[in-house]
Amino acid sequence: MPTAIVVDGAFFIRRFRSCFPNLDSNDPKDIAWGLTYLAGWHIALKSGAELPGQHLEPKDFHPEETDQLYRVFFYDCAPLTKKVHRPVSKRSLDLSKTETALFRIAVHEHLTTVRKVALRLGRLNDDFIWRPKPEAMKKWLADAAKFEPEDADFELDVVQKGVDMRLGLDVASMAFKRQVTQIILVAADADFVPAVKLARREGIDIVLDPMGGSAAHDLLLHVDGIRHCRFAGQKEA
Repeated sequence: MPTAIVVDGAFFIRRFRSCFPNLDSNDPKDIAWGLTYLAGWHIALKSGAELPGQHLEPKDFHPEETDQLYRVFFYDCAPLTKKVHRPVSKRSLDLSKTETALFRIAVHEHLTTVRKVALRLGRLNDDFIWRPKPEAMKKWLADAAKFEPEDADFELDVVQKGVDMRLGLDVASMAFKRQVTQIILVAADADFVPAVKLARREGIDIVLDPMGGSAAHDLLLHVDGIRHCRFAGQKEA
């Protein structure tokens, strides 16, 4: 039976530059190809086939056509597109026109065209606050008397809604219906522990891929193995 790739989209994009240094982390097409590469890498490792090569061309790489891959599930949130006021100057800011929103929308639109990729979108909570960036906090703590905050010193503190639920439902469905025998979880958050524990109780082999980063200790306790996908040419640790 096939393998499913379950990806925390925010985590994947955050780790992308480190895991795929030869690709452009600002290009939605490269993001999609990196996701395809990761899926192919794990499928090849499971089947004992030769791992994807260093000089692989996207047009020549189609792991989605093998029956060993069930589907790639990509969980993320649509960006906020409302108008808000900046924290210091109180000037209006249209979030739908920010680089972050435009990039996320472009990634999502491109992923919908990729074969065997299922895009699962939650939402960002509209009730958010502006929080100081770490660099701003350092400046403030270093010399509070001289610190004069600016809009650039703050970032939006938003909370994802529905991502954990969608991931958990998909994992539970695959486990109960016996649609897969293995799930590759690309994530690092302990919030996914309940879904992982359920799948393991149903006999599913759970492999965690933190993409070269660290993962929550609770999550590490409830998986059957850990593999860090490496772009071809990178040396094993």
